[in-house]
Amino acid sequence: MSEQNFDVVVLGGGSGGYAAALRASELGFSVALIEKDKVGGTCLHRGCIPTKALLHAAEVADVSRESSKYGVNTEFQGIDIAGVTTYRRDIVEHKYKGLQSLVKARGITTITGAGRLTSPSTIQVGDDTITGKNIVLATGSYSRSLPGLEVGGRVITSEHALELDYIPNKVIILGGGVIGVEFASVWKSFGVDVTIVEALPHLVPNEEESVSKSFERAFRKRGIAFNLGTRFQGVEQNDQGVVVTLEDGKTFDGDLLLVAVGRGPVTANLGYEEVGITMDRGFVITNDRLVTSVPGVYAIGDIVPGLQLAHRSFQQGIFVAEEIAGLSPIVIEDANIPKVTYSDPEVASVGLTSAKATEKYGADKIAAYDYNLAGNGKSSILGTAGSIKVVRVVDGPVVGIHMIGARVGELIGEAQLTVNWEAYPEDVASLIHAHPTQNEALGEAMLALAGKPLHAM
Repeated sequence: MSEQNFDVVVLGGGSGGYAAALRASELGFSVALIEKDKVGGTCLHRGCIPTKALLHAAEVADVSRESSKYGVNTEFQGIDIAGVTTYRRDIVEHKYKGLQSLVKARGITTITGAGRLTSPSTIQVGDDTITGKNIVLATGSYSRSLPGLEVGGRVITSEHALELDYIPNKVIILGGGVIGVEFASVWKSFGVDVTIVEALPHLVPNEEESVSKSFERAFRKRGIAFNLGTRFQGVEQNDQGVVVTLEDGKTFDGDLLLVAVGRGPVTANLGYEEVGITMDRGFVITNDRLVTSVPGVYAIGDIVPGLQLAHRSFQQGIFVAEEIAGLSPIVIEDANIPKVTYSDPEVASVGLTSAKATEKYGADKIAAYDYNLAGNGKSSILGTAGSIKVVRVVDGPVVGIHMIGARVGELIGEAQLTVNWEAYPEDVASLIHAHPTQNEALGEAMLALAGKPLHAM
C-alpha cells in the first residue's frame, strides 16, 4: 500500500472533474485526478461529442437529399453506418488525445482506477490511499431507466444506440427530452421510422411552451411521430422486435426501444454517505458554494441537483477550484445557464420562460416579443423556420430568451450574456448585428421590445 498527498484530489475525470483539475493546477495547487475509465467522461466518449457528430452526419444526409433545391445536383446513395462510425470515433479520439496532452502539460497526476471516499480527506484506489486537503466529487451520471423496465436485448440506452453497427427500420423512443429528440432527429435523417412516447404534455417539455409547440409542428412536418400525455406501462420483446404498451392501452411496435428518460447520479457505493455527506435520492446536497455537509469536500456536475449539462459541469469545476483558492467566484443560477437541443430544428434558451417570469414578477410586469425567422435573410437562405422570443421585465432587464430554428444554438452566447448581465432591450438594440446573419434576428427582437422595430410589425 502507498499514500500520496495533494492539495486537491478530484474523483471523476469527466467535464466537471477535469475542469476542476485544470483550473486548480493553474492556481498553483498540486492536483490528483482519479478516473476509472477515460478522462473526458460521458460527454467526450459517450455523450455530447459523439452524438453531435451523428447529428452533423444527419444534417449532411438531409442536405444531400435536398441539394437540387439549391441548384446543386448530387446522387444520394444512402447511409454508410461504418463510415459514420469511423468519422464519429475519429472526432472523439482526436479530442481525447488533446485532452490527455493538456492534463499532462498542466502537471496533474492522473490515477487510473475506481476510487472510494473513505474519510473527509482520503480516497482509496485499490491499495493506494490518496490524501487531499480538499476533495472534489465529480463522479457523473448514468442513463436511467424506469422502475420495472430492464435494459437489455432490444431495449437500449443512448450509449448502446451510439454503437449500433446497423440502421434499424423502426424505433420507439421513450422520452421526449433532449436525448430522445436528438436521437429521433438523427434516425429520421438516416431513414428510420421513429415514434416518441412522452408522458408530459409536450416534447422538450422544459422549454418555453410556444417553442415546444413549434418544435412539435416541425417534427410532424419531418414525419416523426409522437404520443404525448400518457405514461409508459410496459414492453415485450422477441427476436423480431419490441411492443410498447401505454397506460391507456395503446401499443407501438418497433425494432428497438430507446430508453431516454434522463440520467441518474453515480454515487452508490462510493462511501459518500458513510463519510457523512447529506444525500437526497442519490444526489449530493451542497450549499450555493458547492460545499457538501462535510467541510473540505465539494461536489460538482451531474451528481448535484439541477441541470445535467456539460457546460454547467465545466463552470462548477472552475468555480470550486477558485473557491478553494479564495477567489470568491460568482454563483450562476441554474435558470441562467444556457441550454441547447441539437436536433433539427435546434432549440436554445436561457433564463425564465414567460410562465416563470409571470410567476416571479406578475403578469403586468412582463413583456415579450416573438420574432419570426421568416423575416431574417440568413434563415431564409438556410431554409429554416423558427422564432426568437425575448422576455423582459417592463422597464427592466431581459430575463429570458427562447429560440427555435436551424443553428440557433450558435446564438446562445449573446443571449446568455444579455440575461446574465441583466441588459435591457434598449442596451442591446443600440448595438450592431452583422447582416446577413441569424444573429440579426436577436437584434430585431430587441429593437421591437425597445419600441423601435425595423423589419417587424
